[in-house]
Amino acid sequence: MSTLLLFLHSLFRWLVLAFLLYSIARAFIGYTQNKTSTATDNTIRHLTATVAHIQLIIGMILYTQSPIVKNFWQDGEMGLHQVDLTFYGIIHIILMITAIVLLTVGSAMAKRRSLDKEKFKTILIWFTIALVLILIAIPWPFSPLSNRPLLRTL
Repeated sequence: MSTLLLFLHSLFRWLVLAFLLYSIARAFIGYTQNKTSTATDNTIRHLTATVAHIQLIIGMILYTQSPIVKNFWQDGEMGLHQVDLTFYGIIHIILMITAIVLLTVGSAMAKRRSLDKEKFKTILIWFTIALVLILIAIPWPFSPLSNRPLLRTL
């Protein structure tokens, strides 16, 4: 089950990034060109938050099952001196939960805005901040904190 969850978590990373980038691009265009917010914009905003929440659920299940995280919490202070353990034990989860909270708050705030320009601006700001945190917290192959392949296989 762990292999399947790692694969899904790795795959959903790309879905989250794609939806976030698309939402941000639509918000930027809508904001800069004074467009009217459509039902499609609302659906994309909602789907972006939904995909991110699915990724969070998969990640939380992985967090509770991960031997790396278990090792981090068992070794106590010793785990803090190993970058890979610290990354998955604390850094990754805190940054990702923060990003999903920001994305959720931004989505909720945008939904309640009455002016279209304000909806686009809200999405643009909150989703961009969430994207930056996610990009920092992803274990890219070139990351000095922890590196993993771009896509896990089964």
